[in-house]
Amino acid sequence: MPTQNPAPLWQPTPERAAAARITRFQAWAAEHHGAPADGGYPALHRWSVEELETFWKAVTEWFDVRFSTPYSRVLGDRSMPGAAWFPGATLNYAEHALRAAAERPDEPALLHVDESQEPHPVTWAELTRQVGSLAAELRALGVRPGDRISGYLPNVPQAVVALLATAAVGGVWTSCAPDFGARSVLDRFQQVEPVVLFAVDGYRYGGKEHDRRETVAELRGELPTVRAVVHIPLLGTDAPEGALEWSALTSSDTAPVFEQVPFDHPLWVLYSSGTTGLPKAIVQSQGGILVEHLKQLGLHCDLGPEDRFFWYTSTGWMMWNFLVSGLLTGTTVVLYDGSPGFPDTGAQWRIAERTGATFFGTSAAYVMACRKAGVHPGRDHDLSRVGCVATTGSPLPPDGFRWLHDEVREDLWIASVSGGTDVCSCFAGAVPTLPVHIGELQAAGLGTDLQSWDPSGNPLVDEVGELVVTNPMPSMPVHFWNDPDGSRYHDSYFSTYPGVWRHGDWITITPRGSVVIHGRSDSTLNRQGVRMGSADIYEAVERLPEIKESLVIGVEQPDGGYWMPLFVQLAPGAALDDALVDKVRRTIREQLSPRHVPDEIIEVPGVPHTLTGKRIEVPVKRLLQGVPMEKAVNPGSIDDIGLLAFYEELARKRS
Repeated sequence: MPTQNPAPLWQPTPERAAAARITRFQAWAAEHHGAPADGGYPALHRWSVEELETFWKAVTEWFDVRFSTPYSRVLGDRSMPGAAWFPGATLNYAEHALRAAAERPDEPALLHVDESQEPHPVTWAELTRQVGSLAAELRALGVRPGDRISGYLPNVPQAVVALLATAAVGGVWTSCAPDFGARSVLDRFQQVEPVVLFAVDGYRYGGKEHDRRETVAELRGELPTVRAVVHIPLLGTDAPEGALEWSALTSSDTAPVFEQVPFDHPLWVLYSSGTTGLPKAIVQSQGGILVEHLKQLGLHCDLGPEDRFFWYTSTGWMMWNFLVSGLLTGTTVVLYDGSPGFPDTGAQWRIAERTGATFFGTSAAYVMACRKAGVHPGRDHDLSRVGCVATTGSPLPPDGFRWLHDEVREDLWIASVSGGTDVCSCFAGAVPTLPVHIGELQAAGLGTDLQSWDPSGNPLVDEVGELVVTNPMPSMPVHFWNDPDGSRYHDSYFSTYPGVWRHGDWITITPRGSVVIHGRSDSTLNRQGVRMGSADIYEAVERLPEIKESLVIGVEQPDGGYWMPLFVQLAPGAALDDALVDKVRRTIREQLSPRHVPDEIIEVPGVPHTLTGKRIEVPVKRLLQGVPMEKAVNPGSIDDIGLLAFYEELARKRS
């Protein structure tokens, strides 16, 4: 496995490591809670998983979490699923998200950027006033703790205000981006039965306006539990009949009243990709998200009041919720609403420059697209304030690490991170005090007992295994919606290794403690008994200029055989002739192994993705195994359902 990188690509200077919040936290935890004073991050991590309750107690004290009623103990029950965190405690997430308003009322809490790329600030005082006004109006509408509030909204300040007002009243937030079609939204919102719907009249993307009023009307008709619709006129249209105006609900000068709710009270519902069947409606708690995000953003991402936090995302992806939580650390959060590549591929770098972003998060796919397009961020933009570029969504290939190092800045902290919607956080990734090795995530997160296991449940080092977490994390789901006996929750994570979270990724943990992600284990390639992740193949194949994107599938055959095709979408002007086929095969053979060489290389019109941009391997595999389209995939979860017809027809021909 690719763990032989003795020389790091980057390492923090002694001064930078000493100034990191995680360093100060370790010294404080050593003095007050018996954490190891020496040994750096590895020693701190060991302590955090071995002394789990003491660690999380320390996190709440370090970040001054306000419990309005005290907890009886940190972990009342540590079984998984079902861990009970901080029983007896009450608090409010939104109260913590707005705390900086008291000390810095006139500084920006939010910087909103659209495709004009001009930043528009929303101060802490103004954000707090709007949240207070809207929370009071929600209570007047009869919203009570536990009621669901839904948003059909882009990444704009109104979405943040609506989320925080919902949390302030003890409601449960859930959102979809307005590029989701009606069926996709209904597959999500109908499960949770919202009482209020916040909706835009449309959105702007790629230089064009997209009117969504008909879709909103359809949502209103299909969501009978909705008692009030709030119209947000991003395109300037009048409110439809019976809808409330956003401006009217957010105009009063009202201090927010924060409902004090139990630690495990639902904060929001996120949704899995839902590539087969209805999306899983994942419920996470106010307290669990609060302490997990304080740890992740305040210690691992090293964010504080002087920072500006930009992550390209939409409201339909967990990274939006993660981004909003930057407010917990007093950080200014940058909201970009628009196409990631408008007016050109380098758009996100321009936004980072114009907003003074200190921490810039994006997708691995965007980094690789910039590399292919010949973008030169460091040459063309002033990125001197950007201390870290973080990537997620898929593993960042080694070439992506090199490109960021070469084209942004040599002393750039590059943080490839990996987690999931399921925990709305990271299992492994950024550590400001550790070196960065090419192709690797720096380390497992604090409090996260991340391991690689073989099928028998034995831990592996320097070998590919299943990503498992052997102790509970506060942000693990409290339950799934409409899963009364917990069976769907149990089957999703705990059926393979009882009592242990199996996430569904292949990973390698190196002897250094760094982590390599190889792709989804539930779409694993298994040639002659050798298991491999798809990400390794994509990384090699998509270096070739002729290949725009690829999809590799391993299909078990009825006769016991194994068919592994590689589907390729070609770059403009390329042709899949014998020379290119040989080139692809040779690339895989030389850079990976002869076992990785596909049985066939097939040109396709495109590679289908989920609505959050992930290649859909498992549904395509099911189609190739002859499963009917309606059973193989939820069409509302796919970015271009028409692309699947090719794979369905191929399966028909092969049968």
